[in-house]
Amino acid sequence: MTSDRLTFALEAGLDLPQEGPVLVLGAPGDAVLDALPQDRCTLVQPSFPDHAALARRGWTMAQAPEGPFAAALVFVPRARELAEARIAQACAAAKGGLVIVDGQKTDGVESLLRAVRDRVPLLGQVSKAHGRVFWFAATDAFADWARGPVQLANGMWTAPGSFSADGEDPGTTLLLAALPAKLGATVADLGAGWGALAAGVIPRETIGALHLVEADQAALDCAQRNLPDPRVQFHWADATTWTPPALLDAVVMNPPFHTGRAADPGLGQAFIAAAARVLKPSGQLWLVANRHLPYESTLAERFRTVEEVAGDTRFKILHATRPAR
Repeated sequence: MTSDRLTFALEAGLDLPQEGPVLVLGAPGDAVLDALPQDRCTLVQPSFPDHAALARRGWTMAQAPEGPFAAALVFVPRARELAEARIAQACAAAKGGLVIVDGQKTDGVESLLRAVRDRVPLLGQVSKAHGRVFWFAATDAFADWARGPVQLANGMWTAPGSFSADGEDPGTTLLLAALPAKLGATVADLGAGWGALAAGVIPRETIGALHLVEADQAALDCAQRNLPDPRVQFHWADATTWTPPALLDAVVMNPPFHTGRAADPGLGQAFIAAAARVLKPSGQLWLVANRHLPYESTLAERFRTVEEVAGDTRFKILHATRPAR
């Protein structure tokens, strides 16, 4: 569970407006929000697992803020560009109101505070549990921090904070080079991001349906712009629990292995388990992983045959077939 810095800040002098709606941007699914007036709050969380967790807790969720709001609370994400974009979004949504920022030191809240303080006076700040909360009056001073999708030189669109937002990553390039011409009729890309891998899969022979499963709404929106092909279906979902309409011929993926800033091989292992669950008995999995990640044992538990088919000093391409039932 995330730290209850907000309650500490309220006890230390943060004065939350007594009336009017409150916007909350980017709250983790386990965020401690007891200090907030739940009946006045609207939460925007583009990460599907966190969005679903907050909805289960009874919070009012929205895809985008529809203000005006009396106050806006920003939870600092790992990506600096995304943090700046959320502060700009909060200021625009809470004009004339209050903006509150809550973040961990490991996610860069200290440098973010300094950047904010260079532009506007702070109304207050507190430090607790390896993090900080600070607040200031909403202002137009951060309008230049607003960011939307960016079009790369190759015509593809990416979103701030998404994986490999500046272009196709080397692991994806290596995986595409190893894939066979024929993958089967129904294929899924688990953790599809903005569609870099899928863009290299859809031209291959036999593809009748390609499912892009992605937890980050902003990345998935970019994928929809990048792949205007009627065979492509887009799913805002947790790839580890997503269920296709029918079992699949193949799964391709470049699975994530970080939770926040911490390495979490268990996340990639959960993707492998999900792939085994959604494949036909004759199905096959193609994945790229950083060479140090311990995926082979999980693959051996979930599939009857596993082999490394390509790679270099940084990455390995793993091919697994016939999921164990």
